[in-house]
Amino acid sequence: MNLLATSRGRLVLFTCLYAAEGAPIGFIWWALPTLLRRRGVELERITSLLALLVLFWTLKFLWAPLVDALRGPRWGLRAWIASAQAAMGLTLLPLVVLDPVRDFTTVAALLAAHSLAAATQDVAIDALAVRTVEITRRGTLNGCMQAGMLVGRSLFGGGALWMEARWGAHGVILGLVAVLGASLALLPFVDERALNPAPAGPLGMATRWRSLAGTLGEAFARPATWAGLAFALLAAAAFEAAGALSGPLLVDRGVAQETIGLFFGLPAALLMLTGALAGGRLGDRSRRLRVLAASSIGFVTAVLAVAAVDHLALEPPAARLVPLAVMYLFVGSFTAVSYSVFMDLTDPRLGGTQFSAYMGATNCCEAWASWAGGAVAARAGYPLALVAMAAVSLASLGLLARLKPVEVRSGEAPRTRSSPR
Repeated sequence: MNLLATSRGRLVLFTCLYAAEGAPIGFIWWALPTLLRRRGVELERITSLLALLVLFWTLKFLWAPLVDALRGPRWGLRAWIASAQAAMGLTLLPLVVLDPVRDFTTVAALLAAHSLAAATQDVAIDALAVRTVEITRRGTLNGCMQAGMLVGRSLFGGGALWMEARWGAHGVILGLVAVLGASLALLPFVDERALNPAPAGPLGMATRWRSLAGTLGEAFARPATWAGLAFALLAAAAFEAAGALSGPLLVDRGVAQETIGLFFGLPAALLMLTGALAGGRLGDRSRRLRVLAASSIGFVTAVLAVAAVDHLALEPPAARLVPLAVMYLFVGSFTAVSYSVFMDLTDPRLGGTQFSAYMGATNCCEAWASWAGGAVAARAGYPLALVAMAAVSLASLGLLARLKPVEVRSGEAPRTRSSPR
């Protein structure tokens, strides 16, 4: 059985693999700081460690070329995924017996190695998806992958705190290792060679790097590549800023902490999941860029509604949760469809490198939009900050006409389609 051979098999495979991607992200970004603080680790050490660990995901495009270049008949993307997941599990297991205060340096080193392996796993999984999933199914696939990612993050983000209270920190670690083991168990049923043969014969490192450099030159000579990077850097500004500001805004307006926690813990996550599944499927059934534009307009409208409700000081304060809920529905759709578009723009020969560059740009968008939104809000108030970031997202829609996917035919180099999908 080859899970890559059928559409259903690919959906199952990549949903599970993305859950394995989401689990360590949820654990490191959400649960780990709380768990370390409860064990008495100093706040400054926690934040410094978190900054180091997150850096691996932000900079993964720097070593993604290794994943694209070091690929042959015996060592393909499946091997990259398997070795990365094995390294992830092996670097976690010692944490069961280590004390985070007494052994902090060792714990930090193990977590850094884990994060490097986890980011490399992400590169290889995305490269496999770009190489093996047909363009007409990428929307549905990305919807399911985002659903898997959200489930993995939730289970080992907020869910890890629940597990730790009942089974201890070692129970959380063993649970994470078990998820990685379950994902590894699927890989024997993956044969990428049957669908996308690796280069045959022995190739020297110099030849591999020359070939990769030439392919990179072709990709970055296409205007659509730069338009995609610009879109990734700008398009999500409205909801990234709104997401960063919504918690402080709700607190400042007197919404109860329990209400805020419940909203982000359940409705927001479920709406994002629903939006991802619906948007991804719709993107496969109609023109993908139109669905992307509609999703963008949807979350921009919701962000402007939040700004209007806050500017008018409408009561009750929790009324701001209604447009925020609508925003997260469209955020889910936008994420699934935009990732499909980034896959369409990616040369399959650069499945790891080019797609990681788009993901790096989306991470940069989150960083700059959160910072800029906070800076404007501190000086001019929440409504103006939200309106300003919404304007950036609206302006990015002008780039959509330039997002023309590459088309690959047997025996040919990738070429740009004459009209965008």
